[in-house]
Amino acid sequence: MAAETNEFQQTTKGADAVDEAIAQGIDFDGSPIPPAKLELYHQVMALEGNRQRSGVSNTMRSRIVRIGAKHIPQAELNQKLMDAGFAPLKDKEIAFFYGGK
Repeated sequence: MAAETNEFQQTTKGADAVDEAIAQGIDFDGSPIPPAKLELYHQVMALEGNRQRSGVSNTMRSRIVRIGAKHIPQAELNQKLMDAGFAPLKDKEIAFFYGGK
């Protein structure tokens, strides 16, 4: 049973875990994802897949801010962005990601 628990934990970690679960149509708790939810997700992802990108650096920064704000305090993330050569946090990002904290 310990091996099963370990395997479950491994499949719920990492950047690709959600994508893998969606592809299988199975949530992390083992329940099926309702077809209507999968269909809507795939429709929206198809639209996103056709959107013109503004550049890799901009996308990297957006991901860093969006995900980093969940794990890194505001001042530290801001400094890390600047140290790496990215623009510092914008007021709207601070309000959105850190406003309720």
